Amino acid sequence: MIGGYSNWNYEKAIDFLKEPAFTAVSLGIYEVVDEILKAYIGLVSFTNELGYHMLSLAVKHRQERVFKLVYEVCHPMVRDQLTMGKNIGGDTILHIAAVLAPSSEIPGAALQMQHELQWFKTVEECFHQSLQRKNNLDRKTPREEFTKTHSVLVEKGEKWMKDTATSCSVVAALIITIVFTAAFTVPGGTDSHGKPNFLHELSFKIFAIAVALALFSSTASVQMFLGILTSRYAEDDFLFSLPKQLIIGLITLFFSIASMMIAFAATFCIVISHPWRWVTFLIASLGAVPVTLFAWMQFPLLVDIFIYTYGVGIYKPIKN
Repeated sequence: MIGGYSNWNYEKAIDFLKEPAFTAVSLGIYEVVDEILKAYIGLVSFTNELGYHMLSLAVKHRQERVFKLVYEVCHPMVRDQLTMGKNIGGDTILHIAAVLAPSSEIPGAALQMQHELQWFKTVEECFHQSLQRKNNLDRKTPREEFTKTHSVLVEKGEKWMKDTATSCSVVAALIITIVFTAAFTVPGGTDSHGKPNFLHELSFKIFAIAVALALFSSTASVQMFLGILTSRYAEDDFLFSLPKQLIIGLITLFFSIASMMIAFAATFCIVISHPWRWVTFLIASLGAVPVTLFAWMQFPLLVDIFIYTYGVGIYKPIKN
């Protein structure tokens, strides 16, 4: 409907397009913004009563798709002119990116902090480096403003990370204790020469391999969680370092639990006599229950962390 009018001018755009355009940018309605800009591209240089243009408003409300759209359709000279200016509050677009978003759909304080850092780094990369040195009315640079407005979020993210790492490291330490003991306890006993009675059985080989894998993976998991607990928790640590350690820690913990259950099942196959094979199979199958429960509870969190850490990110500007 908007594109049906080919004679949009400045006055008509002010009267009929400006308010819907800024509302659509704030709400992240990509299709509406796209149609309005096709009708009158000059809207990118309009500002609202608070001095926000479409780019800065998209940054304020963390609307990724809209930000990418407006950034790409905006002429570089116009873009530089807009972003070097300030709104009524004396903030540049980088100061706006430094302010904590009013609301977030990102689950958890640590992931929200990571997302805020991604936005700040994206705006830093998209626009002129001189913005990093500009002060607002409070005489703060964008980085100083970021530190000020995100201090509480950093504390919440640190607490969540430490609580998660503490709980998981306890589980990993228990697995180390169990499998280390099992490594020196030969199922089925030994013969007069000290060799395991079931040394050549497939189940014994599976047991030995599973115990070794459980020990190594649980040890690696403890190391990752200790790294989280001893981190200095600088702001930039939430961007990549801490999420990476948590991802590795959760994956190795899952692997150690699965390996421990496989070792448990193999032990039953060794020590239970042949007439009871159906009981062995039933009990061994139950070992999959805790592995499945762990995956069911932790997999959504692991996927979220992986996507936010290694996904496509907010936006990567095309360099000329």
